[in-house]
Parts: sequence; structure tokens; C-alpha cells
Amino acid sequence: MELIFLGTSAGVPTRTRNVSAALINLRHPTRPALWLIDCGEGTQQQMQRTAWHPGKLDRIFITHLHGDHIFGLPGLLCSRSMAGNVQPLTIYGPKGLREFIDTALRLSGSWTDYPLTVVEIEEGLVVDDGLRRVTAVALNHPVECYGYRIEEHDKPGALDAAALVAQGVRPGPLFQRLKAGESVTLEDGRRIDGKDYLAPAVPGKKLAMFGDTTPCPGALTLARGVDVIVHETTLEAEMEEKANSRGHSSTRQAARLAHEAGVGRLVMTHISSRYDDEGGQRLLAECQAIFPDTLLAEDFAVIEI
Repeated sequence: MELIFLGTSAGVPTRTRNVSAALINLRHPTRPALWLIDCGEGTQQQMQRTAWHPGKLDRIFITHLHGDHIFGLPGLLCSRSMAGNVQPLTIYGPKGLREFIDTALRLSGSWTDYPLTVVEIEEGLVVDDGLRRVTAVALNHPVECYGYRIEEHDKPGALDAAALVAQGVRPGPLFQRLKAGESVTLEDGRRIDGKDYLAPAVPGKKLAMFGDTTPCPGALTLARGVDVIVHETTLEAEMEEKANSRGHSSTRQAARLAHEAGVGRLVMTHISSRYDDEGGQRLLAECQAIFPDTLLAEDFAVIEI
């Protein structure tokens, strides 16, 4: 996976940070995909400064319906249509998302010329395309809000071709069946179990994308054991009470969760507009004091997972 941040500011855009949006580039030799997590105001303009175009999107996941996470949707959907794109698009999010999209298009006299599906979700499995699955976990915010856990399916281990040849199995169609873990019968009557010749499966990558939240039990479920957790750090530790009163988390709370969940890396985002570059470095230092493997997301930062 490749994660591309399009907006990392909380609430309002700043001169250096747009509001919430991130692309997930799911690279696969035959079934690549481009997903978008949240779509704050100006997201389509941010995409124009990258190698990616809205027409390449096939899924959008909305964490919650606050404006800094969805006000970019109507414009992006219409521009995608005006560009002549016909690729289907599916949007997932909390109850009310369909009404928001339908109302915005209807009142503005707009439409889409491509198949558009809106799926209003609940907690649990959202989609499994055979290569990756996405699970929604409810978080704690003033409006219904979810985080998304994106997990690649484990990849089969390599087939020990040399050992099979030594057993008299010739390369060809049987190798494909054995690599799939099947058992096959040879011409001489011997039974060969493919599982005996496979290396251990390669674990798929795991990513947890949080919506806005205060600390809650669901956060640990969402984050446990992932390679990367993307979590809001709206305010510094000394303003923790204020952050929580508005449904947000502090640096310290995000870092403690990352430590408790045993994640690989923590990426901080959703930074209050009160912080300039120097302030952002102060937030980063607070997280790193608890969880050293922490990065501060900037707009257009690219992170390999």
C-alpha cells in the first residue's frame, strides 16, 4: 500500500494544510485500486497536484459527516462526471451520507453520468474484494463516526519447486494446483499435498485510518497490531481536556494508543490551525516521547506501508 495525504488540518484549511483527505494506492499487478478516505473541501484541487485523478477512484470511505470531512464530495463527484468518466464509484459512510449527496446534486441541478452507489454503513465488515477487506469500527465523536481497518489478505508462501522436481513432479499445471494448497495424485499413484511444499504465508499489510475521536474501547480494536495507524492529534497534551470536550484526542492519547495496540508506526494528522510549523514539531515531540516511531503528516506526504 501507499498512503498519500491530501489534507491534514483540523476544521479549517490553513496556508500549508488542507482539510481531511487521504488517498490509498493499492498496488497489485492485475487488480490495482485507488481509494479515498474522507473528502474535505478542496480535495479535488489537492488531487490535481498529485499523479492521481478523481476518475481513477473506485471507492471513497467517509468517516463522519462533519464538513471538514465531506464538503469536497459534491464538487469532486460532478467534476468526475464532467470529465466523461464512466468508471463506477462506490461511497461508504454513516447514515445521512446518501441524503447529503442527493440533496447537493438535486439543489444544484447536477448529476453523475457514471454508476454511483452510496452505502450507509454500520460497524462491521464493509467490503471484501478478495484481495483486501475493510472493517468499520465505531468511534466516539459528537456525530456518528467510524474508523476503517484495511487489511490485505495473506499471500500464499512460495512453492518449493526444487523439492517437487526431486520428487519427480514436472513443472506445469500440477504446480499451480500445488501452489494453491491442493493435493494431487501423480501418474505412479503417489499422493502429493501442496501444503507440504509451501513456505509460510506472507502476512498482508494492515492499516488503521481513524476518524475524529476521543479515546474509546473501539480504538484499540481498530488499531491492534496494524503496520500503520493514522490518528488525529488535534491538540497538545496540556489541552487534552479541551480536545476531549470536543470529541478529539491529544498527542499523548494517540501515542499511548499506538503503544498499547502494538502498531508499527503512528502517523499524526488533523492538526489544529493554531499550530504553525514550529508548533507541529512540538506536537511531534510529545508523541515521540511516548511512541518513538511517529511521523507528522504533511499535505502531499507519501508513506509506504
